[in-house]
Amino acid sequence: MANVEAPQRRAILTGGLAAGAALLTACSSKDTTGTGKAAAAAGMPSPSPAAAARPDSPWSAFARLMDGNKRWVDGTLQHPDRDPKRREFVAEAQDPYGVILSCIDSRVPPELVFDTGLGDLFVLRTGGQVVGPVVVGSVEYGPMTSGTPLVVVLGHQRCGAVKAAYGALKDDKPLPGNLQSIAEALRPAYRETVKQRHADPVDAMVRIHTKQTAADLRTNKDLAPLVKKGDLAVVSAYYSLDTGRVEVLTGAPSA
Repeated sequence: MANVEAPQRRAILTGGLAAGAALLTACSSKDTTGTGKAAAAAGMPSPSPAAAARPDSPWSAFARLMDGNKRWVDGTLQHPDRDPKRREFVAEAQDPYGVILSCIDSRVPPELVFDTGLGDLFVLRTGGQVVGPVVVGSVEYGPMTSGTPLVVVLGHQRCGAVKAAYGALKDDKPLPGNLQSIAEALRPAYRETVKQRHADPVDAMVRIHTKQTAADLRTNKDLAPLVKKGDLAVVSAYYSLDTGRVEVLTGAPSA
C-alpha cells in the first residue's frame, strides 16, 4: 500500500507546484510594450484617457504618492482609477508602482491616505508594521518580479501595537497569545528608545522602529542591489492621525 501511495503523493505535489508556478507568473505579469498596446493585444479595454502613466522610477513613484497624500490632507481627492473600466483593465495583469508596509490600524488605509486607485499598490499590513520572513518576502515580491520602484514603511501616530509592546517590555509582562510575538519584534526599537529620554516614548518608538525596518529592507541582500542601482528606493514615513499628513523620515529618493 505504501509503495502505491508514494507515487500518488508525488504526483499531487508536482501538480501543485506547477500550478503555483503558473499562478506566480500570472500575478507578476507585466506590461512591457506600452499599456494601450498590451491591452489591445490581450483583448482588454484601453485605460481611461485621464489615467496617468505608471511611474517608472523611485522619484516619480514617490512624487505620485506624496501628491496623493497632499490631496488627502487638503480634501481635494481625485479617487483615481476606481471604476469598472479600471477593474477590467487590471483584471488580467497588474503593475503596481509602490509597496506599502503599514500597520493594521483601521485609521491608516494606504489606498486612501495616498489617494490611489485599483492596481496601484502592493499593500501589506501587520500590527505595528512588524516583519518576519513571510512579510519580507511579500515586500520583495513587487521589486523582484515586477520592477516596482518604491517601498514605503509607514508608521503612524498613537499606534496601539507599539504602545502595548512598549508597556509589556517596560514592565516585563508578556502580552497574551501571539501578541507577544509583536512585542518581541519591536524589542530592538524599544532598546533604542530607552537609551534616551523622550517626552512621548511610544511615539519615539514608532519612529525608531519604522526607520529600523526601512533600513533593514534597504540593506536586504536581495533588495540592496536594486537600491544601489537606483532602481528602488525604500522610504520610512510617519502618518499623523490628526492631520492626515505623511512625514518622510528617511530614504526619500532624489529627482
